[in-house]
Amino acid sequence: MRVALAEARASLAAGEVPVGAVVVVGDVIVGQAHNAPIGLIDPSAHAEVLALREAALKIGNYRLPDATLFSTLEPCTMCCGAVIQARLARVVYGAPDPRAGAIESLYRLLDDPRLNHRVEALGGVLAEECGALLREFFETKRR
Repeated sequence: MRVALAEARASLAAGEVPVGAVVVVGDVIVGQAHNAPIGLIDPSAHAEVLALREAALKIGNYRLPDATLFSTLEPCTMCCGAVIQARLARVVYGAPDPRAGAIESLYRLLDDPRLNHRVEALGGVLAEECGALLREFFETKRR
């Protein structure tokens, strides 16, 4: 999660919403990224999606059944959809997202029995530190 936080800080420095993500297989980082929809002019350029893309390229397969995604913010519906499509084993996230979170805040996509794959999830890891970056970003924007 510390590497994901470093990615989130890079996102903050770039003027993007500070979210960072890392994909790990075993104890090896195979993908890492930060939010970049503004910089890449791409609405799908969330940290989680970009980290999954990098991991899939590195592994050579879009399915990542042995991977864990670490994200500083509870993933949204789009990112949870990508996690399910990639068949990840686990997602670990920091701060909850009461406005868009799709793991437990608004939806429960990763354990929905109607879908063909379920993903273990753990939230609240370094939540205060992850949330502080987001608060800093939005407080600065409001000024």
